This record gives sequence, C-alpha cells and structure tokens, in this order.
Amino acid sequence: MNKHTEPTRPADEQQQVTLRSPAELADALPFLMGFHPSDSVVLVALHGDEGRFGGRLRLGIPRSPREWEPVSAQLAACLVEGSERRGSRPDGIVAFLCQDPENGATGRGVRDRLQPLAQFIRTGFGRLDIPVHEVLCISDGRFWSYCCPDTRCCPPEGTVLALPGTSVMAAASAYAGIQVRGSLREMEARLEPRRGSTEMAASQEQALDEAAGALVPLILGGGDRAQVGVSTLRTARELIDRLAQTPPAPPRREGGGRAVEGDGETDAADDRLIADEEAAAVIVGLQDREIRDRAARWMEGPDAEPALRLWRALARRCVGSYAEHAVPPLALAGWVAWSRGDEPTARVALGLALRLDPTYTFAQLLHQAFNEGLDAETLRRCMRGERDTAGSAPARPARRATTKRAGKLMKRAVRKTTVKKATPRTVPSPGPRPGPTATRGRAAGRSGRRGTKTGK
Repeated sequence: MNKHTEPTRPADEQQQVTLRSPAELADALPFLMGFHPSDSVVLVALHGDEGRFGGRLRLGIPRSPREWEPVSAQLAACLVEGSERRGSRPDGIVAFLCQDPENGATGRGVRDRLQPLAQFIRTGFGRLDIPVHEVLCISDGRFWSYCCPDTRCCPPEGTVLALPGTSVMAAASAYAGIQVRGSLREMEARLEPRRGSTEMAASQEQALDEAAGALVPLILGGGDRAQVGVSTLRTARELIDRLAQTPPAPPRREGGGRAVEGDGETDAADDRLIADEEAAAVIVGLQDREIRDRAARWMEGPDAEPALRLWRALARRCVGSYAEHAVPPLALAGWVAWSRGDEPTARVALGLALRLDPTYTFAQLLHQAFNEGLDAETLRRCMRGERDTAGSAPARPARRATTKRAGKLMKRAVRKTTVKKATPRTVPSPGPRPGPTATRGRAAGRSGRRGTKTGK
C-alpha cells in the first residue's frame, strides 16, 4: 500500500513519521485523534504524492444499516468540502471502522457485519473521484483490512494490535508531546451523569428541584435576575478556588508506560468537594445565557484548569430529568478545553452538548469556529474585553450590550475565516477536523424537563 506521513512537531521543527503498512496505520489512529475512538467511523484525508495526513472526521457508526449509504455519501462530501475550504482537495482517503463486539460476538463478526459500510465509504468517495487507499476495521484488540488481499500481512483471523507505546509512531508522539487521552468512552464518561448509587442521584435531583423552584421564577421575572447572576457566579468562583487548592490526580499508566489522562480518582475527588446544593444552584443559574457568558471568562491562566474540572463536575450532576441542564456546563467545558489547546476534549464536550440540544447556539458557534481553524485567542480577546467592560460599568444594560457584541464578534470572526478559506464551491457545512462530529449525534429525549433555559 502507499506510504503516508504525519508531522509530529510544530511546523517550524517538523519531524515526519512514515507509515507503510496497515499495522502502522492502525497503531497511529489514537495519536491522530488524541484518543482511542470507539463505535466510530474515522476518515482521514491524504494530500500529495507521499500521502500527507490532512483533515480528520469522526462520526458514531449508525446503528441501522439502512443509514450507512446516505451517511457515507454525506461524510465524503463533508470531508472533501472542508479540505477544499482549508486549501486543497484530498488526493486520497484512509478510513477506520472502530467497534468492539457485543453480546458474545467476535471481532471477525464485527468485521463481516461492517463490510457493507466499508464498501459504501469507498463508493461514496469514488463518486467524487477520490481513491480510498485503505479501510481498516479495528475490533477486540485486532484489525482487518478491507482493501489488502495479501493474507501474509492481513490474515483472515486479523492481526493483533501493537502493544501500547512500542511503535515508532508512539515514540515520535511521546517525543513531540502528543498525549492520548484514553478512549472516547472514558472521555465521555467524565462528562455524563454520574453512575453512583440511586440514593446519591435522588439527593442531587432533589437539590435541583429546590434550586429550580427558588431561582427560575426570579430569572423569568426579570426583577431579581441580576441578583441570581451575582449569586451564581459567586458560588462558581468559590468552587473554582476550592478545586484549585486540590491538585488533580496524576495520569494513569497503560502498557508501555504511556500516560493516559482521565483517571476517575480526580473526578471522584472533585465530586466530594462540591455539595449537592452548591452544584444545583450553579447548574440552574447557568441556564441563563448572560450568566453563562460571564462564566466563560474563566478560560485562561490559573483559573482554566479548575474551571474545566468544575464544568465537568456540574455536567455529571445533571441527573434524572435534568439531563438537558448539562448543556451549558458541557459547552463551557468545551470552550475552556479549546482555550487551553485541548481540542480532543473540546470536541467531546461540545459533541455531547449538541447531542442533548442540537440547536444550542453557543456550542454550535464554538464547534464551527475550530472547524474553520479560528484561533481561540480571537475569542479570548473578546472575553477579556467583555470582562473589562463589565468591571468598569456593572449596570445590567451594559452587560447585555457587551454580551451581544461578543456573540456578534464570534459570528463575524467565524464567517470571515470561512470566506477566506472558501473556494468557488463554498458550502455552509463546517469543515472536518480531528475529533467527533457532534451535530450528528443522537438527540436525547426532551421529556421530563424542568426549570428553564433563557436563550442559547
């Protein structure tokens, strides 16, 4: 098969790794994405004669085989159009189908079941005159090639994946400081409602009931809305300071000595530091758009790391019928992660937010912004300006006007970036980048929602 190269250092000191076989491609996937994708279709664009890696796109594998053909065509169009907006049409594609067996099935059974999906991906790109050089199925610790007929390198029983940390790509990534943050499931688990005892969930839901009953009338009534904002932000500030005084647990180690972020010890410790009543008050307050926008200012410096831990913890507290109340803390977690340069975490957080509410504008704008390659510093400058304005003119009308200006600046910056990178075939869909494609996630049910959301 063709060889492919991936730079593993910044542009001014690039080091390239050449991948020559399906085994090396399979081993490289977590380093390309920043995590181990699970239950996912991953597409990677190739450019030039040497097959330099370009844009990546990830989507959860549709459960119904009836969706495979139209979804494959849509993914092909999205990846090609996004690559063209960023400068060049792909010269080839590499695809990965990642899914572990369930209900007593085997990895080989997964390979056979997903074979039609692999063919739809190949024909989808074929209609666009772009060759698919390789499609790999990764399941149950093995991989299979749908394209390589040579049984010496791709036997029917599959090939065992390399031990973590033992490949050339792993060594080069470690040298370049590229970190793999566990599996996609592990990353999502840090942001989903906690799976503790029924008693703990009931206690948190009761606290949310009480907070909603006390705060929602004030938010909707308008007269005391500003006071709710002051109270919410004061409590959030106290929690951030409390978390900052408790360092996170060190990353755990997998085989080969590779550090993997996402140990549950940090999350469990953070949960113990936050009382149910405190969490409930901040969660309900963040449903107000202006309060959420002011909370977004904790996105850099010493505040960023404990703020990210707080938004994760609050998302985990949105239990029972309050599942959709997790959307604001998830969006804030995505924003802070992106501001810190952690794009994989940002994509997972925003993906979950948009899965719960595909119309949530704040998450949509952030997702589009880094899809279009916008520098997070552009939005950080906006947030700093809003913070300075609010500090010098605390009257509520001034804060509202500043929030509107911030939203307009974000939209204008995203639109300007899109226009600069557009080709004559400009389309409105966002371009693919590493990480999950959030807007195609399954929307959660909206039954049993309590409380309120005042704007997006």
